Amino acid sequence: MKYFLAAIFVVSIAISVKAQTHKSQTFAFGSCNRQNLPQPLWDVILKDQPNVWIWLGDNIYGDSHDISVLKEKYQIQNDNPNYKKFTAKVPIIGTWDDHDYGINDAGINYPRKQESQQLALDFLNVPKESPVRKQAGIYSSHNYQVGNKQVKVILLDCRYHRDTLMQDNDKRYIPNFKGDILGEEQWTWLEKQLSSNADAYVIGSSIQVLSAEHPHEKWANFPTAKKRLMDLLVKTKPKGVILLSGDRHIGEFSKTQIIGLNFPLYDITSSGLTNPASHIKAEHNPYRVGPLVNQKNYGLLEFKDKGKKLEVTMSLKGLETPVYHKEVVEF
Repeated sequence: MKYFLAAIFVVSIAISVKAQTHKSQTFAFGSCNRQNLPQPLWDVILKDQPNVWIWLGDNIYGDSHDISVLKEKYQIQNDNPNYKKFTAKVPIIGTWDDHDYGINDAGINYPRKQESQQLALDFLNVPKESPVRKQAGIYSSHNYQVGNKQVKVILLDCRYHRDTLMQDNDKRYIPNFKGDILGEEQWTWLEKQLSSNADAYVIGSSIQVLSAEHPHEKWANFPTAKKRLMDLLVKTKPKGVILLSGDRHIGEFSKTQIIGLNFPLYDITSSGLTNPASHIKAEHNPYRVGPLVNQKNYGLLEFKDKGKKLEVTMSLKGLETPVYHKEVVEF
């Protein structure tokens, strides 16, 4: 009998430990990574012991119609010893932006997007039999268990179907009120993803969603599409949403309150793994909370099951300054 009781005790400990280890999940994320520059952040990020790495675009700087050139540059990145060490320990998921898509600021009319998609999915280690290989665009979703809670990561493709933009004489993009970013199939898919029973959603967009006053690429260049995204969030009534974005070569937290959502909506921009825009000292963004980060940076989301609530600690981190900004929310 005592051996039987001892066995039950051992099993109970094992179950308890297993449950404990799943009560938290850590997601690291970033963008703008030149494959031919030093990449000192991978060892730093490893110390945070992330459960997954999320690429938000410009994962390499391909910038070519020549698919063989793109393939070679992906190989350079995969051969980077720091990155190789990192990916041996941390699973990766992600989306793309213009430089790994093919051409700077390219959208729906980029002629090599089908071939480029397969290379990007190879880089992200997406299985050959995955449905993402057959769809138009690399959007995807991923579910993670945090204790008794579920977090869904939704990664958007803001390139494959993005309509054309025009610039004025000052090189500022002119808003395209009739234009779209996602395409109808991706919109339908997104609504379905947001209609699940997840306790929180992390939505990755390669371009910024909230910041609207800078002259570069952003959702605000397509006002109708941006409103559609906000309306969809209100319609599907998720328990909590955090937006992630890249592209800008800066890091920042943007925050707003959307009527119809019972939580603050954050857009956390992490951009500049290798080449931050250190010359940008200031930029107007009425949604910004915390500093504008113009040094190498990455982002971190730490989810914890708190029983009735799901707590997430959101951070922008780096080299020179270990933590640039941190906020905590509960859903």
